[in-house]
Amino acid sequence: MVIKVFLASSSGSTAIKKKQQDVLGFLEALKVDYAPLDIACNEDNRMWMRENVPVEKKPTNGIPLPPQIFNEESYCGDYETFFDAKEDNAVFAFLGLPPPPGSKEAKEAEKAFILENGPVENGTVEIETVESETVENGTDDAEDEENLEAEEVDEENLDDDSLKREVPMEEFNGDEHTEEVEAEVGGETGEEAAEEAAAAEEKVEKAEEEAVEDTEEATEDTAPMKQEEAQEEVEDEEAKGEDDQPVSEEEEELRQLEEEEDE
Repeated sequence: MVIKVFLASSSGSTAIKKKQQDVLGFLEALKVDYAPLDIACNEDNRMWMRENVPVEKKPTNGIPLPPQIFNEESYCGDYETFFDAKEDNAVFAFLGLPPPPGSKEAKEAEKAFILENGPVENGTVEIETVESETVENGTDDAEDEENLEAEEVDEENLDDDSLKREVPMEEFNGDEHTEEVEAEVGGETGEEAAEEAAAAEEKVEKAEEEAVEDTEEATEDTAPMKQEEAQEEVEDEEAKGEDDQPVSEEEEELRQLEEEEDE
């Protein structure tokens, strides 16, 4: 695509000359290939320019003034529109050309394109997407490694617990605790363990009730014996009391007479 710049080499207007120099100098600075077409020395160029400038872009007298810019057969604009594009860093868009990679206009064009159509498949946007995916994947890999380490630690803890369960617990906590450990190792469910615990509690309650009953029976059996012993003690005390009573003079005399008769 060739950029055509229609200008007047022998124009007597200083303003027109300055505008033409401004356009050509900026195109050279951007290293844009262009073809200057003189309308002062070539009638065909002048007629072609006047015929291809859109009606709405022509002045009131119908004669467009140079410089006028075209991309092949497509009309780009006059100096005023070119100047506005230069101020907006959109000269390549004004000329209908792709901006060079890495230029400010290229970056702004990519941002505008992304806002309108989403990320592109190739180019800078794709590179940024790949970098973000790499970062995300790296984070995911790190998380996976942490999860694996946590699983290994859990397995080691399970192994330690299984070794602890293999130790004969009867030496420490008795048969009841051993039964609980065996239930865990045997793979019994929580419900079965709960049922066994309830059964054990019932056995303990029954044992306590039987012990209470035995105590009551023993108390009943020993009660009469205690009463008899108490009665015998009372009788012994009464007998002792009689023996301890003072002997009267008459009884003493009778006793002496009895002893003499016996002799």
